[in-house]
Amino acid sequence: MQYSLGIDAGGTYTDAILVRDSDRLVVTSNKALTTYPDLIEGIKNAIDGIDESYLEKVKLVSLSTTLATNTVLEDTGYPVGLILAGDHNVEKDFPTNDILFVSGGHDHMGEEMAPLDVESVKHFVQRVQDNVSAFAVSSHFSIRNPEHELRVKELIMKLTDKPVVCGHELSQDIGAYERSVTAYLNAQLLPVGKHFINAIIAEMKRRRMNARLIMLKCDGSVVGIRDALERPIETIFSGPAASLIGASYLAEIGTCAVVDVGGTSTDVSMLYENVPDLSDAGAVVGGWQTKVKAIHMETSAMGGDSHIWTKDKKVYIGPRRVEPLCLAAVKYKGFLEKLKRTVVPSRRLFDENIQPTKFFVRTEHEIVDLTENEEMVLSVIGSDPVSFDEMSTVLKKPPSSFVLSSLIKKRLIQAIGFTPTDVLHVLGEYDEWNSEASKLGADVIAKLNNTGKYELSASLKKRFARNMAFGLMSYLLPGVDGSGIEMIVDGKFKAKFDVEVPVVLLGGPVIAYKDDVRSFINAEVIVPDHAEVGNAAGALFGKGIKRIEIMIKPESVNNPDRDFFVFSPDGRLKFDTYVQALSFANDHGRSLTYSYMSECGIRESNVNVTVTEKHVSPEGWRHPPMESKLTFVGVGII
Repeated sequence: MQYSLGIDAGGTYTDAILVRDSDRLVVTSNKALTTYPDLIEGIKNAIDGIDESYLEKVKLVSLSTTLATNTVLEDTGYPVGLILAGDHNVEKDFPTNDILFVSGGHDHMGEEMAPLDVESVKHFVQRVQDNVSAFAVSSHFSIRNPEHELRVKELIMKLTDKPVVCGHELSQDIGAYERSVTAYLNAQLLPVGKHFINAIIAEMKRRRMNARLIMLKCDGSVVGIRDALERPIETIFSGPAASLIGASYLAEIGTCAVVDVGGTSTDVSMLYENVPDLSDAGAVVGGWQTKVKAIHMETSAMGGDSHIWTKDKKVYIGPRRVEPLCLAAVKYKGFLEKLKRTVVPSRRLFDENIQPTKFFVRTEHEIVDLTENEEMVLSVIGSDPVSFDEMSTVLKKPPSSFVLSSLIKKRLIQAIGFTPTDVLHVLGEYDEWNSEASKLGADVIAKLNNTGKYELSASLKKRFARNMAFGLMSYLLPGVDGSGIEMIVDGKFKAKFDVEVPVVLLGGPVIAYKDDVRSFINAEVIVPDHAEVGNAAGALFGKGIKRIEIMIKPESVNNPDRDFFVFSPDGRLKFDTYVQALSFANDHGRSLTYSYMSECGIRESNVNVTVTEKHVSPEGWRHPPMESKLTFVGVGII
């Protein structure tokens, strides 16, 4: 008997799921808290919950992680030298100061615009090589002719032992600036990804798991380890992609909308006939627009661990994430007693940080660049949670909310507070942790708003479900004014949205929200078995999906019946006739697709390739098309 293991390292939890290969039956699963900054410990803890007798029979391990996303968001990637050849906009913001603009590049037909300035490249590489871990190269219109990128790559590899990333290797889409940013971000992730993957492989060997390792990409497809090492940027946002694939598998539905409730946010996305709905623009991460193909999703900053706080007799949910009171009462000895002795600060001081139910605890994150005020506040925060009142007593003055926010952003302290997870503990709909702590927190907030803890919790639960419904309808109705959607969801009219596709809920205790979501919209709402580890299932059941675009253009509009260029990921080739060019494009696209699937360990017999052709010609044109674009989509079953 053989098994497969899926692992998802999410923002709050790391999930593991074990599936029997013969019938794809879920055998067991486990959840553990995600560990920062080293995800490996959380992954080890999740695997520890799987019976060892199964692990030696695991033949496939598939991962989705927040590693690449967090590295870019936190700007903790490695230094990279960026070389841009051709007509790049020097006024644009780039993510590095080690940057070189040189002459070179090509036009939209792949013709050289200017000779490549090899000497400038050589001098730049020699000057910065000791200060960078890798190089990124982007040449103008390299998607039509990558010759200059490849020449620069060859030169760097002769001069140094540093890895080199070329823009055309990551995207065939138009957009020189976005392609250069993508190449840079990918280059800075190379050492991070290598360290992580090697650690996973070592852990598998330690557990005597002789298994193939694959990773989930942000478009919902899987990638072999060679590509994961070369293109770690493609694993950003793999968590939301995992939720899509996992929802489809667990619910046994090929077309559905998915609402994934995580610790920090709620994400909405959709699957059409087993293929994820992708964003046309590419992923935006850390404020940088990339050319990475990622799923299209709507995200709201409201998750199971969002902070619930009060000010001026109003109750807010989020946007910041905190550790739930119910969990803190289990983790920290004496915390429950401290919660019972809660002191309410002056209400005029209330904001998201200054709350009677909010506490702070020190993390093990490296300390860098602290101001004097930050050092002072950090000195009174230790390994046991402290309240605002306790800090004020020790400091002999109230700590600044601004300073507390800064320390949270620097990951030096972790906040603890009342959350939607606590709400469900109060209502008895979830009992994973300490319900008494949740009730104590709810009671304090309720009294500040002249209500009871159960009434408060019921209304907060309803608000959370309403947010899920609103996010779903905003996703399904792109371009429609949000205020109009909001009014219908909120019941301002005698009408309700009818959702024609099934809606699958994923996340910890999402079963608690099923009926509430249906009270806002007319929809088939499904909470499948193992919904709490749906992302881990998605990591395991992602399909091999490869998209390749090949374009055909005549060399000259003055002689449109002869000489055609074929532009593919491998470069530019010339053919005498359109028929020859089209035949080559069809064969080459399929060959590239099957080759990629083979590298992912997928047999050709398990791959289905569809080809879409789009042709552009002027009205009345009696010659071969002015432009033909062939899109190959290969879907392979792992």
